[in-house]
Amino acid sequence: MRASRAPVTAIAILALFVLVALFAGVLAPHDPELGKLGLRFRPPAWVGGGSMQFLLGTDHLGRDVLSRLIYGARVSLAVGLAAVVIAGIFGTALGLIAGYFRGWVDQVISRIVDAWLALPSLVFAIFLAALTGPSARNIVFILAAVYWTRYTRVVRGEVLSLRERDFVRLAIVAGASPLRIIVRHLLPNVLNTAVVLATLMLGVVVVTEASLSFLGVGVPPPQPAWGLMLSEGKKGLLTGYWWLTVFPGLAIMLVVLAASLAGDWLRDRLDPKLGGVS
Repeated sequence: MRASRAPVTAIAILALFVLVALFAGVLAPHDPELGKLGLRFRPPAWVGGGSMQFLLGTDHLGRDVLSRLIYGARVSLAVGLAAVVIAGIFGTALGLIAGYFRGWVDQVISRIVDAWLALPSLVFAIFLAALTGPSARNIVFILAAVYWTRYTRVVRGEVLSLRERDFVRLAIVAGASPLRIIVRHLLPNVLNTAVVLATLMLGVVVVTEASLSFLGVGVPPPQPAWGLMLSEGKKGLLTGYWWLTVFPGLAIMLVVLAASLAGDWLRDRLDPKLGGVS
């Protein structure tokens, strides 16, 4: 695929959200966790009764919605990226081990992966979150624990094929240790696959994190997180306070859609053989 067909809009959206997350302290006009009850349910600036002081309005506690969206980008993206990286490292390592050693090692890892994949991802994440308690750090490890199997399954298949190549057989004949073969010969050849898979998984992880926060077992209040903002604003939706749910919902949709488009493009460019990850 030619570089000119790269999803420029999707990449620009992701870059924008990353920049917003990095510079949240500079961009946010108000403290995202503090509000005034006298300023509750102010509408966006362009709606009657709105004010330029609160461009996207205020919530049920008088907190600025724009500031919470900006800081929510930091929380949601940080949790999502950290979970994707941890799951990728752990899952890729197990995939390399299973594919290279085969035999009983492969059987044990593969059976664990099969059992893990049989569990509904969201239900399993809710169960783990209920056990560990709500916190951003716990959510990172919960999401990594739920999604590492995707990497293991894909990387194992790649390694099983690579192990039969001449360069790996020659390394074995030359007396190279298994660790050297895995690190020097196999890992560089599966790295593109792991990176593509991580990009595709980012949107899935962001949605799962938002779902956990929406259900009250994710990032705890008063920390701003997009899923938590949806949960807090759902009652106001029925009474006309539409901005409490529309803006965080739009942010989640844009990030997930942009990550999916960028991941699809990267998959076609780096690894056309990589299939679905569901």
